[in-house]
Formats: sequence, structure tokens, C-alpha cells
Amino acid sequence: MPKMKSNSAASKRVRTTGSGKLMHAGTGMRHNLEHKSAKKRRHLSTDEVLAPTQSKNMKRMLAR
Repeated sequence: MPKMKSNSAASKRVRTTGSGKLMHAGTGMRHNLEHKSAKKRRHLSTDEVLAPTQSKNMKRMLAR
């Protein structure tokens, strides 16, 4: 039986924490940054925990 292949597109977008949660980079940091306040840019740049319903599908893609 061959190994399960993980979805490489999914693996580039999330990372797994030590406890098994999935973290992803938030939205809103691609463009128009000069109009956003420094506080907003700081908060948007942090990684967020993926929602439970999305993480279930994502873990299936990552073969975990």
C-alpha cells in the first residue's frame, strides 16, 4: 500500500501547532496598507487559529 499524499497547496497555507491546532495567516495584509493604522496592521499580521469546521477538512487534506 503506498503512502498517502498530502495536498501540497493546503500544506503551504497552514501550519500545525504542538497541540494539533491549525494556524493560518489572516487576511487583509496584501495591499492598501498605507491607509490602515499601525495598530490594525499589527493585529492583522498575527496568525490565527483555523475554525473547527475548516480544520476538519484541512486535516483530511494534510493526511493527519
